[in-house]
Amino acid sequence: MKINKRINSFVILGKFLNQFGNQGKRDFTSGLDPILSDEFDELIKKVHIYNPWFVEVNVRNAIEAIAKSLNENDLVEWVSHYINQISTDKKEKQVAVIMAGNIPMVGFHDMLCVLMSDNKFIGKLSSDDKYLLPFVAKILITIEPEFNDYIEFTEGQLKGMDAVIATGSNNSARYFEYYFGKYPHIIRKNRNSVAVLTGDESTDELKLLANDVFFYFGLGCRNVSKLFVPKSYVFDTLFESVFHFNSVVNNNKYANNYDYNRTVYLMANTPSLLDNNFLLLKEDKGYSSPIGVLYFEYYDDLESLNKRLEADKEQIQCIVSSCTSIKNTVPFGQAQCPALIDYADGVDTMNFLAEL
Repeated sequence: MKINKRINSFVILGKFLNQFGNQGKRDFTSGLDPILSDEFDELIKKVHIYNPWFVEVNVRNAIEAIAKSLNENDLVEWVSHYINQISTDKKEKQVAVIMAGNIPMVGFHDMLCVLMSDNKFIGKLSSDDKYLLPFVAKILITIEPEFNDYIEFTEGQLKGMDAVIATGSNNSARYFEYYFGKYPHIIRKNRNSVAVLTGDESTDELKLLANDVFFYFGLGCRNVSKLFVPKSYVFDTLFESVFHFNSVVNNNKYANNYDYNRTVYLMANTPSLLDNNFLLLKEDKGYSSPIGVLYFEYYDDLESLNKRLEADKEQIQCIVSSCTSIKNTVPFGQAQCPALIDYADGVDTMNFLAEL
């Protein structure tokens, strides 16, 4: 399939999906059957029945972020970096993609990369997220029927693939390495994101930071799970700024995690524990904080902190900060809005696929 046809199909898909974000309006006409729109909207509203973490507002946030990236300018610019590799007449490869299910449609970017590189996508869905992406694929095939030969979902044993992309925990990564190590592969492990604060942040910036912490209940690898703060830092303004997310505790799964961790820490007389009745702040040198908990660590100076972050880069997905002294940062509120070029774990998926 010609690259222009692939790009155009995803542009139309982006316009279609844009109707279903939290700010979306059902006003896009593309010749698609209106029944598809109604069915997709209904799925968004009820998918939490299958996975209680997938509340409607979070599903729409995920759709909104995807739709934002599927515009013609960004797609053309992104593909231009690989145009010489993907414009050849080489036979397409079959690429198995084993997806996580921590946030809605987290495997979409991998599917996009496989299809845009003119390879065949074989998706193995997580049981936690097995309805949304197949429906989006159905919409894409309706837009461009040729994709029907390029998209397959399977619940059975993977076979016949030429390459593998797998995302999971550190434990599952060992399993993936054992079974798929003989194939060209990308295998992703646990990562977490951090924020670096200086104490000079405005209330508006800290409110945006709350999005990075609480979107998807903190389940994503791009969610901020730890703060680095100066030794003189006072947390009062931070707590006030994130208070508009206090409704997260109304979700039973989040509340159960928060209550459990709070009980464990209190029984252990954990020092330096701060609590605002829906979020626990705990001083800890680790990166992977439990649900309902945000780790923090004091730093001495930004130069040594940069060295620490560089040394631990294999554990870090992204760094949120407005501090110009910190390298490779993401603005507050943008952690869950990655650009097309922002590859998970920093591994260029498109380059990997284009060179198969």
